[in-house]
Amino acid sequence: MGAVDLGVNLFVALFALVDPIGNIPIFAAATAGATLSQRMSVSALICLFIVAFLVFFFFTGLALLEFFGISLAAFRIAGGILLLLLGLDMAREDFLKIFADADSQSDLADVRGYARRRFQRLIVPFAMPLLIGPGAISTIIIQAGEATKIGPSGQVAGVAAIVAAGLATFICFAMTGPISRLLGEVGMAIVVRVLGLILCALAIQFILAGLGEAIPGMFSGAVTAPYPAGGH
Repeated sequence: MGAVDLGVNLFVALFALVDPIGNIPIFAAATAGATLSQRMSVSALICLFIVAFLVFFFFTGLALLEFFGISLAAFRIAGGILLLLLGLDMAREDFLKIFADADSQSDLADVRGYARRRFQRLIVPFAMPLLIGPGAISTIIIQAGEATKIGPSGQVAGVAAIVAAGLATFICFAMTGPISRLLGEVGMAIVVRVLGLILCALAIQFILAGLGEAIPGMFSGAVTAPYPAGGH
Protein backbone atom coordinates (compact mmCIF):
# COMPACT_ATOMS: atom_id res chain seq x y z
CA MET A 1 0.00 0.00 0.00
CA GLY A 2 1.35 3.40 -0.99
CA ALA A 3 0.90 6.75 0.70
CA VAL A 4 -1.82 7.86 -1.73
CA ASP A 5 -3.75 4.62 -1.29
CA LEU A 6 -3.53 4.95 2.47
CA GLY A 7 -4.77 8.54 2.38
CA VAL A 8 -7.72 7.74 0.13
CA ASN A 9 -8.72 4.66 2.11
CA LEU A 10 -8.49 6.52 5.41
CA PHE A 11 -10.56 9.46 4.14
CA VAL A 12 -13.31 7.18 2.82
CA ALA A 13 -13.36 5.17 6.06
CA LEU A 14 -13.46 8.27 8.27
CA PHE A 15 -16.19 9.95 6.22
CA ALA A 16 -18.31 6.81 6.50
CA LEU A 17 -17.67 6.41 10.23
CA VAL A 18 -18.15 10.07 11.18
CA ASP A 19 -21.22 10.11 8.89
CA PRO A 20 -21.74 13.89 8.79
CA ILE A 21 -24.61 13.58 6.31
CA GLY A 22 -26.54 11.22 8.59
CA ASN A 23 -25.89 13.50 11.57
CA ILE A 24 -27.05 16.71 9.88
CA PRO A 25 -30.58 16.52 11.40
CA ILE A 26 -29.11 16.16 14.90
CA PHE A 27 -26.78 19.11 14.40
CA ALA A 28 -29.66 21.13 12.94
CA ALA A 29 -31.83 20.34 15.96
CA ALA A 30 -29.04 21.25 18.38
CA THR A 31 -28.48 24.62 16.67
CA ALA A 32 -32.13 25.49 16.00
CA GLY A 33 -32.71 29.24 15.91
CA ALA A 34 -29.07 30.07 15.27
CA THR A 35 -27.95 32.44 12.55
CA LEU A 36 -25.81 31.21 9.66
CA SER A 37 -22.70 32.75 11.24
CA GLN A 38 -23.42 31.12 14.60
CA ARG A 39 -24.07 27.72 13.06
CA MET A 40 -20.92 27.88 10.94
CA SER A 41 -18.87 28.91 13.97
CA VAL A 42 -20.15 25.93 15.97
CA SER A 43 -19.48 23.65 13.01
CA ALA A 44 -15.94 25.01 12.70
CA LEU A 45 -15.18 24.39 16.39
CA ILE A 46 -16.57 20.85 16.27
CA CYS A 47 -14.65 20.01 13.11
CA LEU A 48 -11.43 21.48 14.47
CA PHE A 49 -11.89 19.30 17.55
CA ILE A 50 -12.46 16.25 15.34
CA VAL A 51 -9.30 16.94 13.32
CA ALA A 52 -7.17 17.68 16.39
CA PHE A 53 -8.43 14.63 18.28
CA LEU A 54 -7.94 12.24 15.35
CA VAL A 55 -4.47 13.61 14.54
CA PHE A 56 -3.54 13.20 18.21
CA PHE A 57 -4.72 9.58 18.17
CA PHE A 58 -3.03 9.00 14.82
CA PHE A 59 0.34 9.59 16.45
CA THR A 60 -0.28 8.52 20.06
CA GLY A 61 -3.52 6.51 20.18
CA LEU A 62 -2.23 3.01 20.74
CA ALA A 63 0.45 4.14 23.19
CA LEU A 64 -2.14 6.19 25.12
CA LEU A 65 -4.54 3.27 25.47
CA GLU A 66 -1.65 1.03 26.53
CA PHE A 67 -0.50 3.63 29.07
CA PHE A 68 -3.89 3.68 30.76
CA GLY A 69 -4.37 -0.05 30.30
CA ILE A 70 -7.54 0.43 28.23
CA SER A 71 -8.43 -2.13 25.60
CA LEU A 72 -10.30 -1.28 22.43
CA ALA A 73 -13.09 -3.54 23.69
CA ALA A 74 -13.46 -1.46 26.86
CA PHE A 75 -13.40 1.74 24.82
CA ARG A 76 -16.11 0.35 22.54
CA ILE A 77 -18.32 -0.57 25.53
CA ALA A 78 -17.87 2.87 27.13
CA GLY A 79 -18.66 4.60 23.85
CA GLY A 80 -21.74 2.41 23.45
CA ILE A 81 -23.02 3.39 26.89
CA LEU A 82 -22.65 7.11 26.10
CA LEU A 83 -24.40 6.63 22.76
CA LEU A 84 -27.20 4.72 24.49
CA LEU A 85 -27.80 7.58 26.93
CA LEU A 86 -27.89 10.08 24.05
CA GLY A 87 -30.24 7.85 22.05
CA LEU A 88 -32.63 7.50 24.99
CA ASP A 89 -32.73 11.29 25.42
CA MET A 90 -33.45 11.75 21.72
CA ALA A 91 -36.18 9.09 21.61
CA ARG A 92 -37.96 9.91 24.87
CA GLU A 93 -37.52 13.65 25.43
CA ASP A 94 -37.52 16.93 23.55
CA PHE A 95 -34.04 17.00 22.06
CA LEU A 96 -34.30 20.71 21.31
CA LYS A 97 -34.90 21.53 24.99
CA ILE A 98 -31.96 19.40 26.09
CA PHE A 99 -29.61 21.58 24.04
CA ALA A 100 -31.60 24.81 24.41
CA ASP A 101 -29.57 28.01 24.72
CA ALA A 102 -31.51 30.77 26.46
CA ASP A 103 -29.15 33.44 25.16
CA SER A 104 -29.17 32.40 21.50
CA GLN A 105 -32.32 34.35 20.69
CA SER A 106 -31.56 37.36 22.90
CA ASP A 107 -28.28 38.22 21.14
CA LEU A 108 -28.06 36.87 17.61
CA ALA A 109 -24.92 38.94 17.02
CA ASP A 110 -23.01 37.08 19.73
CA VAL A 111 -21.35 34.64 17.35
CA ARG A 112 -18.32 33.75 19.46
CA GLY A 113 -20.27 33.41 22.69
CA TYR A 114 -22.91 31.23 21.10
CA ALA A 115 -20.33 29.04 19.37
CA ARG A 116 -18.44 28.56 22.63
CA ARG A 117 -21.58 27.57 24.57
CA ARG A 118 -22.79 25.19 21.85
CA PHE A 119 -19.37 23.60 21.54
CA GLN A 120 -19.21 22.98 25.28
CA ARG A 121 -22.63 21.32 25.21
CA LEU A 122 -22.04 19.31 22.02
CA ILE A 123 -18.48 18.09 22.56
CA VAL A 124 -19.89 15.14 24.57
CA PRO A 125 -21.78 13.15 23.48
CA PHE A 126 -22.23 14.61 19.97
CA ALA A 127 -18.64 15.21 18.86
CA MET A 128 -17.53 12.19 20.85
CA PRO A 129 -18.54 9.38 20.73
CA LEU A 130 -21.30 10.02 18.14
CA LEU A 131 -19.01 11.50 15.48
CA ILE A 132 -15.70 10.18 16.78
CA GLY A 133 -16.61 6.73 18.02
CA PRO A 134 -14.68 3.54 18.71
CA GLY A 135 -14.81 2.65 15.02
CA ALA A 136 -13.11 5.87 13.94
CA ILE A 137 -10.47 5.63 16.66
CA SER A 138 -9.80 1.97 15.89
CA THR A 139 -9.43 2.82 12.20
CA ILE A 140 -7.04 5.67 13.01
CA ILE A 141 -4.85 3.42 15.16
CA ILE A 142 -4.75 0.65 12.54
CA GLN A 143 -3.92 3.05 9.69
CA ALA A 144 -1.30 4.75 11.84
CA GLY A 145 0.51 1.42 11.97
CA GLU A 146 0.37 1.18 8.17
CA ALA A 147 1.62 4.77 7.83
CA THR A 148 4.60 3.98 10.05
CA LYS A 149 5.57 1.15 7.68
CA ILE A 150 5.39 3.50 4.68
CA GLY A 151 7.37 6.27 6.35
CA PRO A 152 7.02 10.07 6.50
CA SER A 153 4.97 10.18 3.28
CA GLY A 154 2.47 7.78 4.83
CA GLN A 155 2.11 9.94 7.92
CA VAL A 156 1.60 13.06 5.77
CA ALA A 157 -1.06 11.23 3.75
CA GLY A 158 -2.78 10.13 6.96
CA VAL A 159 -2.91 13.65 8.37
CA ALA A 160 -4.14 15.00 5.02
CA ALA A 161 -6.96 12.43 5.01
CA ILE A 162 -8.00 13.47 8.53
CA VAL A 163 -8.03 17.16 7.58
CA ALA A 164 -10.04 16.38 4.43
CA ALA A 165 -12.59 14.42 6.47
CA GLY A 166 -12.91 17.33 8.90
CA LEU A 167 -13.41 19.79 6.04
CA ALA A 168 -16.08 17.58 4.47
CA THR A 169 -17.86 17.40 7.82
CA PHE A 170 -17.77 21.20 8.14
CA ILE A 171 -19.31 21.61 4.68
CA CYS A 172 -22.10 19.14 5.50
CA PHE A 173 -22.95 20.85 8.80
CA ALA A 174 -22.86 24.28 7.16
CA MET A 175 -25.79 23.14 4.99
CA THR A 176 -28.13 22.50 7.93
CA GLY A 177 -30.07 25.75 7.40
CA PRO A 178 -31.95 24.63 4.27
CA ILE A 179 -32.62 21.24 5.84
CA SER A 180 -34.10 22.85 8.97
CA ARG A 181 -36.41 25.02 6.87
CA LEU A 182 -37.43 22.05 4.72
CA LEU A 183 -38.35 19.74 7.61
CA GLY A 184 -39.83 22.33 9.95
CA GLU A 185 -40.23 21.90 13.72
CA VAL A 186 -42.51 18.86 13.51
CA GLY A 187 -40.43 17.14 10.85
CA MET A 188 -37.23 17.75 12.81
CA ALA A 189 -38.77 16.30 15.96
CA ILE A 190 -39.81 13.17 14.07
CA VAL A 191 -36.38 12.74 12.49
CA VAL A 192 -34.60 13.20 15.81
CA ARG A 193 -36.80 10.64 17.57
CA VAL A 194 -36.32 8.08 14.80
CA LEU A 195 -32.56 8.69 14.85
CA GLY A 196 -32.65 8.28 18.63
CA LEU A 197 -34.13 4.81 18.23
CA ILE A 198 -31.51 3.91 15.63
CA LEU A 199 -28.79 5.31 17.87
CA CYS A 200 -29.96 3.15 20.77
CA ALA A 201 -29.71 0.07 18.57
CA LEU A 202 -26.26 1.13 17.36
CA ALA A 203 -25.14 1.66 20.97
CA ILE A 204 -26.30 -1.82 21.95
CA GLN A 205 -24.39 -3.20 18.95
CA PHE A 206 -21.23 -1.42 20.15
CA ILE A 207 -21.67 -2.87 23.62
CA LEU A 208 -22.29 -6.38 22.29
CA ALA A 209 -19.22 -6.14 20.05
CA GLY A 210 -17.11 -4.93 22.96
CA LEU A 211 -18.33 -7.73 25.23
CA GLY A 212 -17.74 -10.21 22.41
CA GLU A 213 -14.11 -9.07 22.18
CA ALA A 214 -13.61 -9.03 25.95
CA ILE A 215 -15.26 -12.43 26.52
CA PRO A 216 -14.75 -14.61 23.42
CA GLY A 217 -17.57 -17.05 22.84
CA MET A 218 -20.06 -15.08 24.97
CA PHE A 219 -22.16 -14.26 21.89
CA SER A 220 -22.54 -15.95 18.53
CA GLY A 221 -21.04 -14.31 15.47
CA ALA A 222 -24.54 -13.53 14.22
CA VAL A 223 -24.98 -11.16 17.19
CA THR A 224 -21.64 -9.31 17.22
CA ALA A 225 -21.30 -9.22 13.41
CA PRO A 226 -24.78 -9.73 11.93
CA TYR A 227 -23.81 -8.62 8.44
CA PRO A 228 -20.34 -9.91 7.52
CA ALA A 229 -18.48 -8.00 4.83
CA GLY A 230 -19.52 -9.25 1.43
CA GLY A 231 -22.52 -11.14 2.80
CA HIS A 232 -26.13 -10.17 2.18
